[in-house]
Parts: sequence; structure tokens; C-alpha cells
Amino acid sequence: MPQTDTARANSPGLDSARSLVLREALTMGLESLRADRLRAIMTALSMAVGTAALILVVTVALTGRSYVLAQIENVGTNVIWAEYSGITSGPSNASLGDYLTIRDMAAVRQRVPEVTAASPVVSLHQNLRVESRNVETLILGVDPEYQQVRRILVSGGRFFDQADSESATKVALVTESLARRQFGSLDLALGQTIRVQDIPFVVIGTFRESVDTMGRSEIEDNTVLVPYSVARTLSGSDAVNQLYFSMANSTAIPQATEQIRAVIVSRHRPGSTYDISNMTGVLQAAENIAAALTAILLLFAAVTLIAGGVGIMNIMWATVHARIREIGVRKAVGATRRAILLQFLCEALYVAVIGGLAGTIVGMATSMSMGLFLNYHVYVSATSALIAFLVCCLIGVIFGITPAQNASRMDPVECLRHE
Repeated sequence: MPQTDTARANSPGLDSARSLVLREALTMGLESLRADRLRAIMTALSMAVGTAALILVVTVALTGRSYVLAQIENVGTNVIWAEYSGITSGPSNASLGDYLTIRDMAAVRQRVPEVTAASPVVSLHQNLRVESRNVETLILGVDPEYQQVRRILVSGGRFFDQADSESATKVALVTESLARRQFGSLDLALGQTIRVQDIPFVVIGTFRESVDTMGRSEIEDNTVLVPYSVARTLSGSDAVNQLYFSMANSTAIPQATEQIRAVIVSRHRPGSTYDISNMTGVLQAAENIAAALTAILLLFAAVTLIAGGVGIMNIMWATVHARIREIGVRKAVGATRRAILLQFLCEALYVAVIGGLAGTIVGMATSMSMGLFLNYHVYVSATSALIAFLVCCLIGVIFGITPAQNASRMDPVECLRHE
């Protein structure tokens, strides 16, 4: 009985013929590239540039995003702060201000279980007397937990502890910049005596913020930290400027923010408003900016790859035109349209693979070497390298298929007549 179409399609002989055609196409494509190495190298170069650009863009995007988020996290992504905003109704006399107090902080700690640390902040602009010099400084009265909440780095000496706070010990920490200007160095500042309102304080440490906030925090260059219990005596008031709260983790921030707002509002007069803020908005804005910049950079890299694909198409058109007679000879001796198509498609794929491999090597090597010149971790994504290589190969096939199809459809008689 005659074979059915399905039987023919699945016959071992047909599979062997297809395999032979593919091997022949791969061999002839490689020989064609060897015959004109310069053309192949120059075409592959554009693909290599595009592939390397894609890898570098992803590396820069991941590294930049990680750096920005690390800076924000150093300020404190799990920190909530509260401060008095004013009165929205009734008399606006400042003497009637319904300011925050240390009792509000205690109430929040009692009613919001997610709070792991808290500190009040009392701000006082005072003249600091160092020996015979007067220096205008910002005095911040804080609790020992302020170091944990604000991630303060003590560069010399120590931070005051709970015993210092409870006994109202006259101790202080000064910023590194203030220590260098007034005492010459951080080490020389330790143990020195400074006077605030003629009250002597012993400098027990120097400090700095864990990240440069560019003056966007309560800490200035000339800042002195003292125990809140002492600052309360200096100010003569129970009012505090800010309350800082640290959460166990950042996932609790949204709910805890509203809980803190409810606790504080319930303890004060109607009409008094309080600003309860956190870093969630800043973090989200940074994520959005990083995503937008990454998309823009990827677009430029994609344009480079597409330009390389156009180069492959142009070269393949020129190759087909230059080899019209060869195409006619091959068809005359029995080459099928499929064999011609695969031959020229393999040439385009070879160029893309060579360019993709070269670009991947250059991109990965450059990304890894960046870590030698930067002070922070560079994220090198192997996944992005694989994707860039596959995209490069795909573009080679897409832009090479049209010239290959044109070659496969040529009339062998017309090809043989071509001069």
C-alpha cells in the first residue's frame, strides 16, 4: 500500500535528508564567512557593541538602584517621625501650641507594639563656648536609642547610655566637622570641656550620619548631642520638636504610621495637626526613577542592537546579489528552496552569534572590572548576559530571513543568465 503523508513525514529517510541539508547549510555558511572575514567581523562588531551595551545598562541600572536604595535604607526605611504642624481651627497664637511631649512617645510605645526603639528630639540653637571661643551650634537633646533609630555612627569615644540620661549627666557628642574645626582632630576632642549656658559638658564622643543627607535632616555641621533630660532643663519646657520611632521591619510602616497618628491625635486638642512621616514615599520615588532610567537606557541599547540588525540585513542583501550565479548553479543541480534559505540564514546567524559572544564577553568583563574602581558592590547579572546574547541571535535571524527568502525564491534560469 502507498505511504500516507504522515508516514512520509515521519520516515527515517526524510529526517536523514533534512539533517543533511542542515549540515550542508551550516558548512557552506561558515565557508562563506571564512571567504570574507573582514565583512563578517565588521558586521559582527555592531552586534557586539549592542550586546555589550545591554549588559552594561543592566549592570549600571542594578548597581545604581542598589546604591540609591542603600543610601535611603541607611537613613532608615523603617523609621517614622512625628512633629507638630499647627492649629487648623481656633486661635493661632503660638503660646497655645499643642506641642508633642515625651508622654506622647511613651503612649505610642505602649499602644503600638511594632515600635522597637524611640527617641525625642529637642532642638536648641545656642552659643557653645570652647575655651575662649564662642561658636553658634545646634544642640539636640535625644535619648540613647536615637543612635539606633537614626543609625548614627560613633567615630570616636562612645554614645551616652541610659544611666547618663537618667542621671542627667552633662556629657555630649559633637559632629566630626565641629571636632576638627574646634579641636584639631577627633581624638583631641574627646575629654574636652565645652560650655552651654555656662554649664560644662564633657565631650565623650564624635559622630556622623551613616549617609550624607546633604543638610536635609535635623543634624547640621555644628551639632552637639546631649541627653534629653539635660536639654529639657536647658529649654525649660516639656515640648519636643520631633519624635522618632523605629519599627521592627519596613512592612509594618504603613499600618504603624496610621496607628501613631491616631495615638497622638487622641491625646491632643481637636484642631491640632501633626505631620507623621516615613521614608516609604521617598523609597517608592527612587524605585520609579530607577525604573524609568533603566527603561530609557535599555531603549538606547535596543536601538544599537537594531542598528546592528539592519547592518546584517544590508550585508546579506549585498551577499545575495554578489552570489546570484552561485544560487542558480545550486538550484540547477537540485538544491531546494529550503537549502538555499538555510544557507543564507545560517550566515546571518553566524554573524549574530559571533557578535553576541564577543559582546557578552566584553560586557561581562567590563561589568566585573567596574568593581575594582568603585567603593561599592557592582551587581553583574548572568541572566541579563544570557538574555542579551539570545536577543542578539534573534535579531540576526529576523533581519537575515528576508534576504535569505529572496535568495531561495530566485529563478535558476534567470540566475544563470546573470553576469
